[in-house]
Amino acid sequence: MAATEVHNQKPEELPPNIYIIGVQSTGKTTLVTALGEHFAENSAVERSTTQPHHLKEVARGVLIRHHFTANDITSSKTRALELQRLIIEAQAAAEDALQNGWYIADRSALDAVAYAKHYVGEPEAHSLREGAAWQEIEDKMRAGVVVLCEPGGEWLVDDGVRLMPRDQTEWFELHSNFQQILAECRIPYYVLSSSVSLLGQRVDCVLETWRKEVEGPLNELLMPCCSPWRFNYGG
Repeated sequence: MAATEVHNQKPEELPPNIYIIGVQSTGKTTLVTALGEHFAENSAVERSTTQPHHLKEVARGVLIRHHFTANDITSSKTRALELQRLIIEAQAAAEDALQNGWYIADRSALDAVAYAKHYVGEPEAHSLREGAAWQEIEDKMRAGVVVLCEPGGEWLVDDGVRLMPRDQTEWFELHSNFQQILAECRIPYYVLSSSVSLLGQRVDCVLETWRKEVEGPLNELLMPCCSPWRFNYGG
């Protein structure tokens, strides 16, 4: 999905970025693709003079480029932590490359912290949030629209590349990690319920929330547009 005229808008004039985040197999990539198709087909009616970039998942590329396997995550905490550090660096670089435009992100650097917390430990995960690069990532997410996809339904399917949760219990434990880190970082976010299974409805929920953010920053008084939405603000 190519962006147009991205060099003609100042950063402060760009629409808020959209982050679609969450544990494996919650429909994130499908949702990001559908959102991109919407903007490509309806740019004239949206509150943006540019189409968004599609910021694809970086984790898969890091796994391949640095010769990691899913087994590394559970067999070596050192390897697991290094993998998540590399993913954060790759995510930061990918976002920086699009600073003159706006984007819909398939996952975020926060995902790496959530997995580090689960597979390595709390102190190690917290160490990933130190430094200027992470602060910049936090600021971007606070200024964007963050959608946390809830696990559930029939989406838990092994893609043969990434480590999958052992079962539904671990699936929801990982989800809880996302919520805890978002709260610690004071990043406002929405939870998109797994009960919203139709793709068109999921797209509509994200779009209406994004449109409200274009009109004014999210705040604690903003009510979700769809009943399955739950607005959260850490702190």
